[in-house]
This record gives sequence, structure tokens and C-alpha cells, in this order.
Amino acid sequence: MIKGLKAAQPAALQLEVEEAKRLKEIAKELRVWIVRMLAEAGSGHPGGSLSAIDILTVLYFHTMRHRPQEPQWPLRDRFILSKGHGVPALYSVLAKSGYFPMDDLLTLRKTASALQGHPSLGTVPGIEASTGSLGQGLSIAQGLALASKMDGTPYRVFCLIGDGESQEGQIWETAMSAPKFSLDNLIVFLDYNKGQIDGHTKDIMDLEPVVDKWNAFNWHVQEIDGHDISKIIDSLEKTKSILHKPHLIVAHTVKGKGVSFMENNIDWHGKAPTQEEARRAIEEIQRIGIE
Repeated sequence: MIKGLKAAQPAALQLEVEEAKRLKEIAKELRVWIVRMLAEAGSGHPGGSLSAIDILTVLYFHTMRHRPQEPQWPLRDRFILSKGHGVPALYSVLAKSGYFPMDDLLTLRKTASALQGHPSLGTVPGIEASTGSLGQGLSIAQGLALASKMDGTPYRVFCLIGDGESQEGQIWETAMSAPKFSLDNLIVFLDYNKGQIDGHTKDIMDLEPVVDKWNAFNWHVQEIDGHDISKIIDSLEKTKSILHKPHLIVAHTVKGKGVSFMENNIDWHGKAPTQEEARRAIEEIQRIGIE
């Protein structure tokens, strides 16, 4: 028995390494698409899209149950992008998953395009809610999670919130109410990139001590590197064994991750790159090594 266990461990570890590498390759490809679509649109939000893409990649290509060819499958897991301005990241994972053609990404924000500047329910397959009015997406996610419990339908609800968005009072109303209903099927990521349109979050309205606050509301809280694929996977696995509490994963991220002149630069919160800046950004992304 011990021999078999010892033999299985290296094989299992190798599978984990290969899976992480596969997901890193997808995230790298989607970073390129995010830059391309924003440059083509001439407007949009690169900083928070690039900070969130590793999380969305793990959700859509590893964790979530969903069927791109059957977007309304009743048992699908739901994803709500509460920080709706990061929708280029969501569009890219939806297209890569097969909800619509990849080339449609280059129609972002164009007249008559289904790909609007914020998620809009009913325009694009795979979009579960209209978001963009900050603070509201988490409430929607809570409602879906509660509906799952009441209906006895075994799906989970994943939500991504922003740190600037977390200054909204509605976020904290949900923080208080989700534990009341024991919503252990609600998994929330905080994309903690430390920046918002007006400046650094700590200077606008500091969230710290953010982990202590969510713990005090009786959530199951984890804190991770939001760009470490293996840690994102591990944090999601841990949520399966903690019952009767909603889950918050504080993901420390870098605004504009992958592009040196965008990283931690507040100017790139809501400014699209020029074609020349996009060319430079894509060259940098393509040089990223996949270990």
C-alpha cells in the first residue's frame, strides 16, 4: 500500500504541474487578446482586466462546470463579474471557451457589437448579469446562490469583486447577509490590485485590515497570490471542505500584470493602448516564460 502511494505521488504531482502550465499558456494567450481588443476599441480598462485574467482562466478552464454550447444548462456554475469594467477579461475567457468566435473580441465597444463596455445580460452567451454599477454584482451572486439552495439545484456561484468597488456599502450588506443564509456555494474573489480610477486604494478609502473584516463577518477567508495558478486552484479546492460559510479569496494581484509600463500604474486603469503601445505590450507578454 505504501509502495503504491509513493508511486502515485510523483505522477499526481506531474499532472498538477502540467495542468498549471496549460492554464498559464491560456492566460498568456488571453492577455494578448485583451491588449489587442482594447487597442482596436480605442477605449476600455486594461489594468483590472490584466490583473484578473489568471483567476478567470482557472475558473473557466479548470474549476467551473459549464457548457459553452448550452449556455442555459440548468446545472451550470454561475460567474458574476461585479467589477464590470474588467469585462475584456471575461469576454476573452468566454470566447476561448467557445461561447462565440475569438475574432468577435475585436468588435469590443464598436457600434452594433454585442460586446459592450460592461457585461449586459442577453447580448452575449455566458453573461449571467448586467454589471458595472459597482457594488451590485455581489448581491446578484448572493441571490443566485440562495436560489440554488432553495431550489435544491447543485450549482455554485463565483463572483469577482474589485478593491475600489469594495468601498461601496452594498458590498458590506452582502458581507453581512450571506453568512446568515450559510451560503457555502458562494465563492468570491477580491481582485486586490490596490488601485482604482482615482488613485491607490489605500489613499482613497483604505480597506485594511481586509482579511480581519471579512473574518469578522463570519466568512471563510483565504489570502493568496492572485497570479499563482497553483495557489488559485488550491484555494478553490479548499472551499469544498468548508461548509455553512460563504468563501472570500483575497487575491493579491498587480494592476496591468504582464506589461511593464502598465503594471501598478494607475494611468492604465481606464486608458486603452495605442497600436504602438499594444505592439510593445504584446511583445512583452509573448516573452513571458511558462515554467
